[in-house]
Amino acid sequence: MQPSLTEKQTTVTNPSFAQNPVKRLLSLDVVRGITIAFMIMVNNNGGPGSWHFMNHANWNGLTPTDLVFPTFVFVVGVSVVFAFDARLAKGAPRAQLAKHTVVRAVVLILLGILVNSFPFFELDHMRFYGVLQRIAVCYLVVGLFYLWDNRASTKWIALAGCLLGYWILVRWVPIPGVGMPGHDVPFMDMTQNLVSWIDRHLFPYHLYLYSPDHNVRDPEGLLSDLPAIGTALMGVLAGLWLRTTRSTATKTVGLAIASISSLAVGYLWSLEFPLNKNMWTSSFVLVAGGYSLALLTFAHFTIEQMDWRKGWTWPWLVFGSNAIAAYMFSELTPGILENVSISSGPTSHVNLNAWIFINVFAHIPNPHWAAFAYSVSFTAFCFIPVWILHRKKIFLKV
Repeated sequence: MQPSLTEKQTTVTNPSFAQNPVKRLLSLDVVRGITIAFMIMVNNNGGPGSWHFMNHANWNGLTPTDLVFPTFVFVVGVSVVFAFDARLAKGAPRAQLAKHTVVRAVVLILLGILVNSFPFFELDHMRFYGVLQRIAVCYLVVGLFYLWDNRASTKWIALAGCLLGYWILVRWVPIPGVGMPGHDVPFMDMTQNLVSWIDRHLFPYHLYLYSPDHNVRDPEGLLSDLPAIGTALMGVLAGLWLRTTRSTATKTVGLAIASISSLAVGYLWSLEFPLNKNMWTSSFVLVAGGYSLALLTFAHFTIEQMDWRKGWTWPWLVFGSNAIAAYMFSELTPGILENVSISSGPTSHVNLNAWIFINVFAHIPNPHWAAFAYSVSFTAFCFIPVWILHRKKIFLKV
């Protein structure tokens, strides 16, 4: 029988971390900071002049930009293990943690809708899906799952179920009114797939891509939350590994082996089930998870094993300590800048964001470097309020 959510103490089901006190993992904070900084950069990449790697793949395929979001979801999974174990060790009731998990997920969803709708809040086409909403769903599911059962074995089973179940649904379930994927319609067609069909019927004209007469799809749709939960479960499994009493060097090696294995299986599966961030395919989960593990391996080796903690970690720790605040600021600021009109001639006007680019960054001859300079500068601008919060020891926790 599994422990109830009302029990105060953690039932130890994995003796390898039975007496392992919960210590803050600096390398995890650094990975979170690197991820949120790069997320801000690619979301504000300087427009059409930006390099290919600063943009998402159009459909099938993979660019470094496609790895940012799943890495953050992966980090959420790792964080669940450390945060929940720390609070349970202090005697927090499971029911209290469960309530906090639900409340936090709801707040994240509401913040996500705010980001999507700011500044005009057009109710007729308000988008309900989004980045923060997906993070909320993943956090809610893996958080409650971990409170109910903290064994690694159940996480492996759930991960396999998420990835194989999603592949079966997308590949073998007929699309109503369309037919069988791979027979009546191309497998993983950009618009005619089960994921988009569900979203169009659930939230018509409230999707990321729509027009008054053409309701298309959403990259954070309902059904693709299933494999995204798999990404978070990979993070939980990494967290469980890092919570064992094994040596730091052994943990680093284990992370590296997991990274290589995940990449190998993911790329092999992609021959049948293509890498696709928009649909968050199962192969994409494994490949993105492999790269997330590689980044965590690097951070764990340099910081926890080699003790290289001075200097280079500081900006990432500042970003990572207030990741949600940094993301919110980076998403709301363009909405303000793009609705401030400035004269650019006797009869023409541009928004403030365009005016800044034209008068500062467009003077750089190479358009790729001009876009990159804008992206870096915008990220540095977003660093300022987060740095102020960090200096005042204010850490915004949802």
